Amino acid sequence: MPETVNTKEEIFVRLKAFLVELFDLPEDNIVMEADLAEDLDLDSIDAVDLMVKVQELTGVRISAEEFKSVRTVSDVVDRVHDLINKSAA
Repeated sequence: MPETVNTKEEIFVRLKAFLVELFDLPEDNIVMEADLAEDLDLDSIDAVDLMVKVQELTGVRISAEEFKSVRTVSDVVDRVHDLINKSAA
């Protein structure tokens, strides 16, 4: 069962850990404003890996369509937060 993460801060902390673990990114580079492609050098395959990790975190199925507009770390946090709250409703 996925751990409960409810606040945007909790989501950000977990997302940051995933990005460091999965992509060997320096923790200092992972800020809310960081662009996934430009600043963190993630490509579309990396985004799929990230989506899988986010699904494990939330227990919520995420479609590629829902992730299409995600560009920054903040976008990911917002999307995950929305999905968690939508599934809890």
